[in-house]
Amino acid sequence: MATIEAPGGPGAPGQVGGPALVPVGGLPAPRGGISGARSLRRMARAITANRKATVGMMLLVVFCFVALFPGLLAHDSPTAEIYGRSLGPSAQHLLGTTAFEQDIFAQVIYGARPVLLIAFGVGIGATFIAMLIGVAAAYLGGVWDGVLNLVTDVLLVIPAFPLLIVIGSYLHGATTGVMIAVITFVSWSYTARQLRSQALSLRRREFLEAARVRGERSLYIILVEIIPTMTSLLVASFLTNALYAVLFSSSLQFIGLGDPSTVSWGTMLYWAENAEAFQSGQVLWIVVPGLCIVALGAAFALLNYAFDEIGNPALRPMRRRRASGATRVTNAG
Repeated sequence: MATIEAPGGPGAPGQVGGPALVPVGGLPAPRGGISGARSLRRMARAITANRKATVGMMLLVVFCFVALFPGLLAHDSPTAEIYGRSLGPSAQHLLGTTAFEQDIFAQVIYGARPVLLIAFGVGIGATFIAMLIGVAAAYLGGVWDGVLNLVTDVLLVIPAFPLLIVIGSYLHGATTGVMIAVITFVSWSYTARQLRSQALSLRRREFLEAARVRGERSLYIILVEIIPTMTSLLVASFLTNALYAVLFSSSLQFIGLGDPSTVSWGTMLYWAENAEAFQSGQVLWIVVPGLCIVALGAAFALLNYAFDEIGNPALRPMRRRRASGATRVTNAG
């Protein structure tokens, strides 16, 4: 697009950093919508300013460290059946051993990696698919919107977990990669509907109209102009999808639809149930992996709380009004 130098040149009074460029023909200069970097800074401030978000981030960092470096914490093999049957907690085996002579602590530590792989894989995959379909449907409209909405609506009316059970029954012994693909397939539709609604609210904004007048392609407008304005909503969608991935995958593994040879928290619960761990007094075999699933889910949920405030500004004024009201009451007293 052609531009001309503003009157006064580079040395004109009041100008800083060179000449101002004014578009020819009165067309607004490209500006890329709302800065994605600004949204990321807002997210960082939300995490540090919100106690729940800070706790969630700390939990997630701990689990990521455990998943990346399991050998630093657990020195025993999680699959070796050489440690004695149903031993209680000791210095050698902090959580005892299973009925199959395996070390429970090592299984808990090494079981974090598959769970996090599924959580991040599904979170990224489902959010990416939903972003493309939801934003494209809203911006392109017409037949595209109708077809994509039909696909989304079909998946929305089918209950997710029963569908997972049906699919999982045909993929008995599914590996981690297959589990990611299956859960992603049933998880993106609700997020797509949310992103479509957000994109519809932006469709007639001035910066999009300016991009269309400049002759930008639809793909450029979707990727460069629209999506950066939805950063907080995309992160919140990722956290929600990751949370449900943890719950869905652990549930499928618990009922025996995962790969029983994979060391994961869900498969630990599956084998503990088969061995009647509660009846035999091996409570830690069930309680510890269950608590890990709850703690990881809480980490994603607490982080999502902060990003929900970014995506829904109405929550922030409400908090400020309450705080100011409390201050007035205190001063009056």
